Amino acid sequence: MIAIEGAVRPRTRGDEPPLRSRLALAGACALAAVLHLWGIGSSWGNGYYSAAVKSMSASFEAFFFGSFDAAGVVTVDKPPMALWLQVLSVKIFGFNQFAVLFPQVVCGVAAVFLLHRTVRRWAGENAALIASLVLALSPITVLINRDNNPDTLLVLLVVAAAYAMTRAVSDRRSTGWIALAAFLVGCGFLTKMLQAWMVLPAFIAAYLVGSGNGWGRKSADLCVAAAVLLVGSFWWVVATELWPSPKPYIGGSTDGSAWDLIFGYNGFGRILGEGSGQGSGPGGGPGGGGGFSGTAGVLRMFNEQLAGQISWLLPLCALVLVTMLVLGVRHWRAGSSPHRELTAGWVLWGGWLVVIGVMFSFAQGTMHPYYTTMLAPAVGAVVGAGLVRFWQWYRQPGGKAWLLLPVGVAITVAWAMAVVARDMSWHPWTGYLAVGLGVLALVVLVVGRRGRAGVARAGFVLALSAMLTVPATWSAIGAVGGGTGMMGGANPMAGPQTSMGGPGGGSRDGRMPGMDGQVPGMSGQMPPGAFGDRGPGGGMGGGPGGASLSADQQKIVDHVKANAGGARIPLAVEGGANGASSYIINTDLAVVGMGGFMGSDDAPSVAQLTEWERSGQLGFVLLGGGPGSLVRAHDGQVLNGEQGGAGVRPPGGGRGGQAATDRENWVKRSCTLVDPAAYGGATDSSQQLYACG
Repeated sequence: MIAIEGAVRPRTRGDEPPLRSRLALAGACALAAVLHLWGIGSSWGNGYYSAAVKSMSASFEAFFFGSFDAAGVVTVDKPPMALWLQVLSVKIFGFNQFAVLFPQVVCGVAAVFLLHRTVRRWAGENAALIASLVLALSPITVLINRDNNPDTLLVLLVVAAAYAMTRAVSDRRSTGWIALAAFLVGCGFLTKMLQAWMVLPAFIAAYLVGSGNGWGRKSADLCVAAAVLLVGSFWWVVATELWPSPKPYIGGSTDGSAWDLIFGYNGFGRILGEGSGQGSGPGGGPGGGGGFSGTAGVLRMFNEQLAGQISWLLPLCALVLVTMLVLGVRHWRAGSSPHRELTAGWVLWGGWLVVIGVMFSFAQGTMHPYYTTMLAPAVGAVVGAGLVRFWQWYRQPGGKAWLLLPVGVAITVAWAMAVVARDMSWHPWTGYLAVGLGVLALVVLVVGRRGRAGVARAGFVLALSAMLTVPATWSAIGAVGGGTGMMGGANPMAGPQTSMGGPGGGSRDGRMPGMDGQVPGMSGQMPPGAFGDRGPGGGMGGGPGGASLSADQQKIVDHVKANAGGARIPLAVEGGANGASSYIINTDLAVVGMGGFMGSDDAPSVAQLTEWERSGQLGFVLLGGGPGSLVRAHDGQVLNGEQGGAGVRPPGGGRGGQAATDRENWVKRSCTLVDPAAYGGATDSSQQLYACG
């Protein structure tokens, strides 16, 4: 992917943008801020993480480990860096919905700004402005930045790392910049583990191609970067290993260690789909890769689940990258010397897009649509630089290269209409508007080809508007509508209510896709509120666990408060995070969600429960508090979420649902069932309260 000098105009020292460019950047950042901020004070986002934020604010140990419960029994199933920011926000603004989600807004806007500064150094001001606008209007980016999943911080960190890599290519002080890039990727690792490392092949290739240093200096710089990367990525992991017991169990692991989580369920399992890679996590539930993002394969990014999230400009990106590759090969054969910095930029952003796109397309494990937000910065950079180059060719007399701009417009608008046409019951006018603007843009571009520059510029503006019309509309509807997609904040998605959800969506009746309201392989339907209460627009508000306590749940809380005495753990809820989140968020009780996210972790173990009971630390246990029974279906197995799919072991405890079964049996043996009449509960409720004091 070798570019030639003049393909795009990089920033030079002292080359400050005019006022209109600075205002345009401010406008893009303001647009992102509005889309991210609108109505965030009315939702907890992903209740799993929101509950953890409250728990983490209780003690340093809970904060450091990212504990789901204040007692420090089990952590969330990710490293805690993204949650650390949310805890700091809660310390400033108090524990409320706005405080939990506000850091996401800051990180999202910062990513738009940093992408502009990065692309500007490589491709010039106009390309940078387009890139920032594309990122600000990417539907899945808007939806995930209104949520409190860790992907928002991850995107900011890798964009910041790309800026440092761009400086490392052009600056004589390359060692410091490449070390900074490695440190930022390490921070990304502590946000979402190995997913942050996906950018490394593109970063390394870009430095090797673009740096003017000798091979000895390059090798030394990369060795320094490798050392910084390893320290930055693993210091927290090592600290959790060295922390004296008792300490929180690392949620989602099979042995309670962060090492297992990194290389198992949240590592290679996501790509290879082996064992624990197909189990839980926020929104993971039964699903595997196919359950949330469709069948793995070369066309996955264009399927019903993902097309409306990120694919809008991918055909244009393909046209740009193929064009630049062909151009580069021709000049290489002609003996032309490539411009190192420009080439490095194409390698960095093109490599980022291709490597991560391929990884996501063929991932066999749990693959949520919102993961694709990591592609958005590369899409923006490639589109920005590509359109600037196409414009330059368009304005040059002679040749056929001028056709690339109208061709790019045509294929982009055609694809947008094709995506909209998949569900013509949901705002079909967006597709018609895009087509109308696209046709008008093509006419003006053809007329302005040899006419006045002002006419041609008007055509370019119309073309850009046409290409961004549908994604911009989907982003705005997702923001203003307040929806966060299937399973609330656990699986945010943009677009119409389809079989896999959209803003305010999930399936049309709120059921898990492909399950007809039932858990595969189990009798009975999902427990009410198992994946969140209904929110605005028919969506699920608050993520796992819902946003508020029901009347019966409040009666249980009142009874526990009155009778738990001084127990360190007044209430433990079986059923995982979905059962416990509402209790943690809406009460001041030290509630423990047994079993981690899906209830399958061996935390607390039966031995730990026995010790709590003997020492008087355990007050009550609530069974049937959430969908934890999902992981106990048929010998500790759960179906993978596809109709007729084979069963796979869920993560946690190394024994799947057996750990939950053992806990439940222990409770029934060791504790006393409380008569619902004692607290005014319903006698036909699936929930059973046991006194263990």
